[in-house]
Amino acid sequence: MGETMNLTYEICIDSTAGALAAERAGAHRVELCAALFEGGLTPTLGTVEATLAAVSSIRVHVIIRPRGGDFVYDEHEVAAMVRDVAAVRDAGAQGVVIGALTPAGEVDTEVAKRLIDAAAGLSVTFHRAFDMTADPFAALETLAGLGIDRVLTSGQDSSALEGAPLIAELVRRAGDRLVVMPGGGITQRNVGRVVEATGAREIHFAALVDEPSPAVHRNPYPFMGGELRQPEYVRRVTSPALVAEVISAARG
Repeated sequence: MGETMNLTYEICIDSTAGALAAERAGAHRVELCAALFEGGLTPTLGTVEATLAAVSSIRVHVIIRPRGGDFVYDEHEVAAMVRDVAAVRDAGAQGVVIGALTPAGEVDTEVAKRLIDAAAGLSVTFHRAFDMTADPFAALETLAGLGIDRVLTSGQDSSALEGAPLIAELVRRAGDRLVVMPGGGITQRNVGRVVEATGAREIHFAALVDEPSPAVHRNPYPFMGGELRQPEYVRRVTSPALVAEVISAARG
């Protein structure tokens, strides 16, 4: 019980309203993203600045990921990520969330070093690109050597609960060198089991619910995306009640 009381809760969000909801519910930190349907992409600088201006106590870490798909980046994407890291640092964010791999599934140390240098002392998390590495234990050692503060992982499985055995071993091997933070499919129903099975000190989850659009005039014909269509008149928003439920469940 004592361990769960000291957990750090990070909420994955895609809006300023989400940051305020997480703060209101008692979370410690948010990972600010855009395009959660893609797994999270770099938010606009305007969103970063508006969020930092709106919150009062919660820490804001910003994902730096230029596109969906794999984590192998060309020189132009790397240049964009370096500039984005510097921009969110200058905006006042407390941390950045990065990740880059080689085609062989190893941590791209050269890209990681450039992003860490651009962060200039901010807290640095390596995101779930880690779950696509060929050897998670080698990747963990590489990240520890780079001075990364934490790694977000589902244990290379479909959810953190499924990946709990690997996460537990990663937590053991990491020791005090870096934080191994479970994330992926964590809910109020399974968070207690994930914490117990992994020994993790930090937990990452989203708390999204559907909310109808306020739009009164609606055109049912056009769609703004591709063939895999999400409803135009439903929003996915962070629920402070759901954040609180997961935190309460983690505390038993």
